[in-house]
Amino acid sequence: MLPRYSRPEMTAIWSDDSRFAIWLEVELAHLEAREARGLADAGVASRIRQAVLANPISAERILEHERITRHDVIAFLTHIEELAGRDARFLHVGLTSSDVLDTTLAVQLVRSADEILLDLEALCSALKAQAIQHKMTVMVGRSHGIHAEPTTFGLALAGSYAEMMRGTKALRTAREDIAVGKLSGAVGTFGATLPEVEVDALSALGLNADPVSTQVVQRDRHARFFSILATIASSVERLAVQIRHWQRT
Repeated sequence: MLPRYSRPEMTAIWSDDSRFAIWLEVELAHLEAREARGLADAGVASRIRQAVLANPISAERILEHERITRHDVIAFLTHIEELAGRDARFLHVGLTSSDVLDTTLAVQLVRSADEILLDLEALCSALKAQAIQHKMTVMVGRSHGIHAEPTTFGLALAGSYAEMMRGTKALRTAREDIAVGKLSGAVGTFGATLPEVEVDALSALGLNADPVSTQVVQRDRHARFFSILATIASSVERLAVQIRHWQRT
């Protein structure tokens, strides 16, 4: 994230510290679901969690391991073993790296969408209030960028309000589409884990299971999510350009 343009809440979501913390959440959710079915020693997930609470994850240490292993998830698991000891051997059983990476990405996108939705709701509320207040405030209208018939400032703002409401509705739908992870193992075949374990673990993370994943979560979800963000950004930019024109005249 570029510090100049990002807020602390969004920067925190995409930081290395947050990313690795979510990796551990994913691994522990899967392990706890396995424990519940007698597929792992009872209490091991809790012991790992307590060990990491006592000695927090170090992003710098993981990156040090990655320079040697040249593999991000192996570096992460190596570090967790440093913190939790032999209990760490129960992590990642039946999983592939993309299970952790794609599920973590889903968590980050959902959290980011929630932040953006809060802003959009505030913007829509402000636009609605100003549109009502200025429904009879006369101003020059524009056609092809030049002066046209009179209109009102309230009507101009009402148009942006309607546009932002459409964007908000679309982002809520996209948020649901992106709230999907996979814990189905290599190439998505459940060769060393169970669909029931996947469902329970993802539910604990606030996600649904991709109904048909491969090695990764289907990428059309991400394409749709970011295309909607781009559309919303263009709506915000249109409003900003309008404001610049209004300031001149």
